[in-house]
Amino acid sequence: MVFQNPAAFLFILVVPLLFALRKAGFFRKFSIPLTLSDWGGTAFSWRGRLAAFLSFFSGALMLFGYIALVVAFSDPVVRHHEKVFTSRGTEILFVVDTSPSMAARDIPYLNSTINRLDAARLGIKTLVEAEKGATFALVAMASEAVSVVPPTCDHDVFLDRLDSLKIGALGDGSAIGTGLCSAVYHLVATSAPRKCIVLVTDGENNAGSIHPETAAALADENGISVYVLGIGTRGTVLVEYVDPNTGDVRSGLYESDFDRGALERIASAAGGRYFGIETIPSLSESLSSIASRERVIQNFHIRTVEELFYHKFLVASAVLFMAGWFVRRVCLSEIL
Repeated sequence: MVFQNPAAFLFILVVPLLFALRKAGFFRKFSIPLTLSDWGGTAFSWRGRLAAFLSFFSGALMLFGYIALVVAFSDPVVRHHEKVFTSRGTEILFVVDTSPSMAARDIPYLNSTINRLDAARLGIKTLVEAEKGATFALVAMASEAVSVVPPTCDHDVFLDRLDSLKIGALGDGSAIGTGLCSAVYHLVATSAPRKCIVLVTDGENNAGSIHPETAAALADENGISVYVLGIGTRGTVLVEYVDPNTGDVRSGLYESDFDRGALERIASAAGGRYFGIETIPSLSESLSSIASRERVIQNFHIRTVEELFYHKFLVASAVLFMAGWFVRRVCLSEIL
């Protein structure tokens, strides 16, 4: 943090100067002694520790409020540098399975487990945050496939639409071939130097009229690599999700045993690679490996961005002054 008007800090010297002048007898508070007692009795004296503490506390609030006001007038700014890319980078299109089996809660996360779709979201978000110069796109796939986000450099929009994916919204099957063809269709028309498709699924192709290996061959013909992430563990797992069409909660046990060989052939047919995913770290490592293989050199320049903080200190000052006034007026019942 730097201060564009550092001379404003000279106003802090007013605080010790005021204390020194009061000590010398100037600016003393005007007061009228008022003794309350019975005739010949003991006079009232204020010995409450809580009241003394509140008086000191309110003074401290006022002091910090004044300091915050001075800092605001000094115009604090935080400067940071960011890359502005002037050439296109890698184009990565995610084909994400949203069939009900992706609701299987078998991916360890923190002290619990999360479903496969949420795990995929976490891994994809990590990659997007790391690859600032890449372009991302998203296709959702189940019994049918739809383009959710066309290739875009606006990572915030991409992540927002990624969060909007709902399990079961596109049916109960897995039309892997259709999803891959939809992805190829969107990537063919772009002029990115490198393009790749990342298929995230936990099942076999059991819907649609296009064979996945045919779609993978089409991708290879157009210079598009296909990587496959087979997410999920084997065995009996719990499946639970809310049906987006009816709002009903659907739950049950699912026997997870997808064909890894078929997914490996899809990746091999398009010059890619298959990754088995059972944990969040393995997902992040796999996506990082894909990004490293597909990364291209981009032209960029450095831009300095300034974040102003004066308004935050102004708000803090107002809050501190109001809190100090509240303690004196309401808690201590002082008139001024």
